Amino acid sequence: MPPRFFVGTADARLAADTDYELPEAVVRHAQVLRLVPGDAITLFDGRGGSHAATLVDLGKRHAVARIGAHDATEAELPFRVTLAQGLAGGDKMDWLIEKAVELGVTAIQPLHASRSVVRLTGDRALKRQAHWQALVEAACEQCGRNRLPEVAPVANLESWLGRSGNSSESGERLLLSPRATHSLPALAASRRAEWLAGGVTLLIGPEGGLSPDEESDALKAGFTAVSLGPRILRTETAGLACLATLNAILGGF
Repeated sequence: MPPRFFVGTADARLAADTDYELPEAVVRHAQVLRLVPGDAITLFDGRGGSHAATLVDLGKRHAVARIGAHDATEAELPFRVTLAQGLAGGDKMDWLIEKAVELGVTAIQPLHASRSVVRLTGDRALKRQAHWQALVEAACEQCGRNRLPEVAPVANLESWLGRSGNSSESGERLLLSPRATHSLPALAASRRAEWLAGGVTLLIGPEGGLSPDEESDALKAGFTAVSLGPRILRTETAGLACLATLNAILGGF
């Protein structure tokens, strides 16, 4: 398959039978891949579908592609799913965001929780958000998605739960907890039609999980505690296991 590149901008759209100057990041990537004029590539701008294209010029700092036909094929899940993830340390957030995109997540909400080992504020939080959004773009290039999930600004769990509890948006709110009595697979199967229509929000704690008070606050905000079984999963595994479960039961695979 031709290499795929994200070229989304706020003021430019891809259009068939036009020449398009590729962004600097795509130029560097094309050089790393040792592409040459005449090579086939695929471009997408995040607005849906993709375009076949042909590289017509490639210099040290610029490249131009001739845009071909639009392909409306999508690789999205048949339901919306937001991953509300407690901040994890090291490279764990990078890894789980990349894999969550591959599994079809619609949006990602990073959260400060009481047991988070990482604290991000101010410029550091903004830079990390931009870094994660760049990871989303790269993951979409790799996995064939044409619509980019959004990484929201880092939020405090308590304030986010307050907004969530007052939200009029539809959708199921799920909290993964080792103390839950509801099985996620069983609940998903019984409410499949509802979740397909309204979507799902998954709340996952950081290393060490959510505190009892945080779990209580989530339940008061309308979340349902669910379990994946007797084993305790790491934070970087838990959300992905939930996403895979929902894919299997609601029809994402």
